[in-house]
Amino acid sequence: MPRPSRHSDMPSPDTAGPGSDGLDRGMLPGLVGYALRRAQVAVFQDFAREMAAMRVPVTPGEFGILVLVSRNPGLSQTALARAIGVDRSTLVPILDRLERHGLIKRHPSPTDRRSHALELGAAGMALLPLYEAAVRRHERRIQRRLRAGEGGALIAALDLLLDGATSR
Repeated sequence: MPRPSRHSDMPSPDTAGPGSDGLDRGMLPGLVGYALRRAQVAVFQDFAREMAAMRVPVTPGEFGILVLVSRNPGLSQTALARAIGVDRSTLVPILDRLERHGLIKRHPSPTDRRSHALELGAAGMALLPLYEAAVRRHERRIQRRLRAGEGGALIAALDLLLDGATSR
């Protein structure tokens, strides 16, 4: 039995006339980037609602940083910036906030005096399991309309898009 479309309010690329809100979206509904952006906004909003109940709410990016630091104690700020695809000047204010809340600690690197090593702080160790449980609930909720295996297939397809966008 065919599944009802989750995008019934979006005109198909062939009939991209006015939408239910009266806006003519032209070619936008047929663009992968447009669909990704709409999905990202909805996913981030759901993530924020899930995290709102936490003592120290975190963003998706901050959660990713906490996971990387927890799995790689002593990680340098430079390596972290490279791993998440931002420059160090963008990362520093994020780390400042996480450190202010006791989620991470920075200390001089034992191998490079010019660098800081990162590890989870006491609050980070206490809260990360709660964040992980919240993220699991969030993931179940955003994938609830996907069939078995479609979540993995979506991640694989997104990885292919990433490879295509970053290789020239």
